Amino acid sequence: MKIQLEHLTKKFPNRNKKQGDFVIAVNDFNFEIPDGKLIGLLGPSGCGKSTALNLISGLETPTEGKIFFGDDEVTNLPPENRGVGMVFQNYALYPHLTVEQNIQFPLQNLKGKEKLSKDEMHRRALEAARLVQIDMLMERKPSELSGGQQQRVAIARALVKMPRVLLLDEPLSNLDARLRLQTREEIRRIQKATKITTIFVTHDQDEAMSISDMIVVMKDGVVHQIGRPQEVYDHPTNLFVAQFLGTPSINVFHARVEGEKLFIGDEKVLNVPGIRDGKVICAIRPEGFLLDETGPFTLNLERMEVMGRDTSVVCNHEDGVSEVIRAIVRTDSVVDEDKETVRFTLIPSKVHLFDPETEEDLPFMA
Repeated sequence: MKIQLEHLTKKFPNRNKKQGDFVIAVNDFNFEIPDGKLIGLLGPSGCGKSTALNLISGLETPTEGKIFFGDDEVTNLPPENRGVGMVFQNYALYPHLTVEQNIQFPLQNLKGKEKLSKDEMHRRALEAARLVQIDMLMERKPSELSGGQQQRVAIARALVKMPRVLLLDEPLSNLDARLRLQTREEIRRIQKATKITTIFVTHDQDEAMSISDMIVVMKDGVVHQIGRPQEVYDHPTNLFVAQFLGTPSINVFHARVEGEKLFIGDEKVLNVPGIRDGKVICAIRPEGFLLDETGPFTLNLERMEVMGRDTSVVCNHEDGVSEVIRAIVRTDSVVDEDKETVRFTLIPSKVHLFDPETEEDLPFMA
């Protein structure tokens, strides 16, 4: 089911009248979610992700704008008439009901032609349970399940009515790190198996990047960039997107351009064709540094952090925006830790320039 959002806006009354009458939680959303894709709504806490999800589900009514499911406008339809399945952060399972009863619960209130027999409800619940691989747990209560199993029950319950759209609001936030990894892979498997258009809300960029067909990066109710995860990572439209995506975070420097040459401090570190002379913000991905004893860029060496597959060369620089600069290199790379400095050559495609006033991207021919 394709979803189209047109000029979608949601305003809430502002409790602090000194800051204005309204808080704009979602500001003029305009984008299309393709049929059968998994979309990650990504951004820091309070950026409007959950509000956007509530607007799509019908739990909130937009102040302005329209929502379409396929060719049908659903802007003013109640949630029960939209054909959505929703999974909440806290799972919202009924503790006194068994797994099967929890999964069946959305089917209990069907009326008229949609009303199902007990046998049909059992069949549908079992089908959903098999899809998420919990069909052997049907008689257990939620208290007898692990966090990951409870999450699967919540997903099965959302799927049992065969929704047109599946909405997941921070579904992994209550799980430990290993279980988060397993469960996000499971969500991707289920989505591919069902081909249901799915919107996944998270503040964790690793989650969104790893399982989404597309990501929507938000801040303060505004969409900053939409695209395939790798595309957004490689070509951020502004400094916020560049800093929000990537672990470790991108390294940011005060820099300047003279004669299409990029200078950080007194060192000419890279050719940047097409960029005008003047001050710039330079951001370099941690994997954008190549150890080179004769390289043009010098950093002050603090320590080495061996991470197994890679090594983090932890440095600092007087023109660095943050106190710590991290360069990710191969574990078998040789760095003399007795030296005070280390030199690098930069990989042009991993270097991004931004306007110091607008913080918008300044593209150059890498």
